[in-house]
Amino acid sequence: MTEPAPWQPSERYPDPSIVALDPSFKRYHLPLSAVERLFHGTRWGEGPVWLGDARCLLWSDIPNNRVLKWEEETGAVSAWRKPSNNANGHTRDRQGRIIACEHLGRRVVRFEYDGSITVLADSYQGKRLNSPNDVVVKSDGSVWFTDPPFGIYGFYEGEKHTPELPHTNVYRIDGATGAITLVADDVDHPNGLAFSPDESLLYIIESRSEPRNILVYDVDGAKLRNKRVFVACQRGETPDGFRVDVDGNLWCGWGMAPAFDGVRVFNAAGAPIGHIRLPERCANVCFGGRHRNRLFMAAAQSLYSLYVGTQGVAGG
Repeated sequence: MTEPAPWQPSERYPDPSIVALDPSFKRYHLPLSAVERLFHGTRWGEGPVWLGDARCLLWSDIPNNRVLKWEEETGAVSAWRKPSNNANGHTRDRQGRIIACEHLGRRVVRFEYDGSITVLADSYQGKRLNSPNDVVVKSDGSVWFTDPPFGIYGFYEGEKHTPELPHTNVYRIDGATGAITLVADDVDHPNGLAFSPDESLLYIIESRSEPRNILVYDVDGAKLRNKRVFVACQRGETPDGFRVDVDGNLWCGWGMAPAFDGVRVFNAAGAPIGHIRLPERCANVCFGGRHRNRLFMAAAQSLYSLYVGTQGVAGG
């Protein structure tokens, strides 16, 4: 394991790395909670998912071709899956099964209770997927995922291939039939995605617009309508993956410059209300712990956590 970067947690409360950008953020900031570094030693940390029944967190180290496991009881970190097919985003379905996006496999897979793997999607209309990036499961059992070509642009996060499908597509897998449908074809390199608490909205990161955008669509059953910009980022701001809490706030991985690195929090109206400063870019987050009130932050080389005054949406 590599030595941790020169960073120390705050020894004083409240932690100065937690910044309110609006007075409304005060209710979510627990004054007696500080940012904790749980692990250091990934090349590019991504795709965290909490397993409450096992009291552990899984997250991806894409270039190292592994999925790591952090155990809540002991703090021990081990390889949960290696090789991982350069897995990226993870989530769980409503039956507790793990869903993963694979760059190398160019597919979305589900881990069954007996340890077997079911391929949910690897192609669309006879053409191979690019490199599925992030994934969420709706309460009706449908699986929604983004498919930019990041994993096939080179040999760092997968293997280099010529894309067979556009770099703009978001797909839905029907929970009952397994049928794959195209729900959006107008997102420039779609990345992270998440539903609002009532599932009436779907937020998607547009990661190659200049500057980047967080888009939002109305969810109409199995279709998306009324695309619009939810957050127009400043130049240099780099949103990646995110999750939503029960109040409809978006907790977004942020970074690419010291002033931006960490997690940016937006309310349901799209206004920035808080920021969690980290010493490196944060790629993705999830909520976990017994009450879903612990925010886990998968950053470039490290895994961090912070207890917050809200709960993640169930199933997120």
